[in-house]
Amino acid sequence: MEAARQYNVHEAKTHLSRILEQVATGEEIVISKAGEQVAKVVPLRPEVRRTGRGSLEGIRIHDDFDELPDDVADAFGMR
Repeated sequence: MEAARQYNVHEAKTHLSRILEQVATGEEIVISKAGEQVAKVVPLRPEVRRTGRGSLEGIRIHDDFDELPDDVADAFGMR
């Protein structure tokens, strides 16, 4: 995994719009004060974006998915 980009406080104030654009694309940004890391700006949404049909392509549900095992059905009197 790539290291987070780092800005000092002055750079962060000067380039806040640019930092927010980078974060919106999934980057994490670290802000430092006097050489010490003090904050991390991270995206609010996860990087995975599932849109429309096919977003769960490859997921299979077995035919017996909703069938209870015999011992569970017996325990709940469902036979």
